[in-house]
Amino acid sequence: MFQKNLTKYSNLVLLFFLILGSASVVFGQEKRLFGTIENEVDAEGIHILNTTSRFNAITNGQGEFQIYVKPLDTLVISSVTYVPEQVVITQKIYESGRISITLEALVNELDEVFLGPKLTGNLEQDIKTIKTEKQINFDDVGIPGFKGIPEEKIPNMIGGVITPLSVNLEGLYKHLSGYYKTLRTKRKWQAQNVTVAEIMNTYGTAFFFESYQVPEDRLYDFLLFCIETSTLQNDFKKENYARVLAIFSENGKEYVERLSEKNE
Repeated sequence: MFQKNLTKYSNLVLLFFLILGSASVVFGQEKRLFGTIENEVDAEGIHILNTTSRFNAITNGQGEFQIYVKPLDTLVISSVTYVPEQVVITQKIYESGRISITLEALVNELDEVFLGPKLTGNLEQDIKTIKTEKQINFDDVGIPGFKGIPEEKIPNMIGGVITPLSVNLEGLYKHLSGYYKTLRTKRKWQAQNVTVAEIMNTYGTAFFFESYQVPEDRLYDFLLFCIETSTLQNDFKKENYARVLAIFSENGKEYVERLSEKNE
């Protein structure tokens, strides 16, 4: 009986290691893959992202790149001048350690433009004859609707651009190229400028010199300093004016001291 159980246990152990060995063959370990974009033009600066491991790479002047992969990983290749492409790392590609990719050129075609017979070539006169539709006013039709200036949504990389079931290639490229980072920074600056203008309009420039000795020509810089180092922007928006004045008092002293040291 003991011998029978020992044999059964040995078979289970052997089966476990066989399964483990098969899994290692199928999935493999991450290793460096050497790739080349074979297109003759615009092969430099192309982004390669491993959507499975999150490794990424950029091609050099010869269209070459290196990236860590394992079998069944998916590479997304994106560029301004080429159609984005997905490549699944097969066992064959993984074992060879090399891959060559030829991308399809991205052709942007303009929609057909119809020029009416009434255009004269006089720009000022032709503009007056162009018919435009009035933008809908939701209040007129009695339904709720967005009335502000529409802004492009900035999706999160994980969950917005890359999900378990899909990859938004356009959104992915915008993240990799820094487009969304630049857009986010631009909106931050715009919001800060609006806040600065509203504060100056609310309190007036003389208030800051009389209360905190901040020179008028340094007021804009002082308010940006307050926004960057405190909760001023949020407090002012929520009309928490007691906290706003406290921030002015705290930062005003430090700012004027720094300004004096700089002048000395």
